[in-house]
Amino acid sequence: MFGGGGGGLDPSKMQQMMKQMGIDIDELDAEEVIIRTADEELVFTDPDVQRMDAKGQETYNIVGTPETRERSGETPELESDDDESGIPDEDVELVAQRAGVSEDDARDALDATDGDLVAAIERLE
Repeated sequence: MFGGGGGGLDPSKMQQMMKQMGIDIDELDAEEVIIRTADEELVFTDPDVQRMDAKGQETYNIVGTPETRERSGETPELESDDDESGIPDEDVELVAQRAGVSEDDARDALDATDGDLVAAIERLE
């Protein structure tokens, strides 16, 4: 009824159509994906992950079978040198050294200047 064939569009035609609509798809070489909910973690080991960018909006597709783990009350530390305010520790150290103040004072100045290094140093001098 809809034309004979393999039940769908040719993958290369589909990709060409998506490009014309401004949609890019990239395969990511992910080793692990963790989805945390309030009660559990879904851990995908060696999943197939695709990132689709449609006019600046990114969507991720994860294919695999997750291992389900109950959540303990603790959240593991993410690999980051930033504090809760999002200001990198390196910036705090730099401002503290340049202005000759404590790291706490440097962090306060960076918070007050929305992370602007020059403005924070000027504020402290």
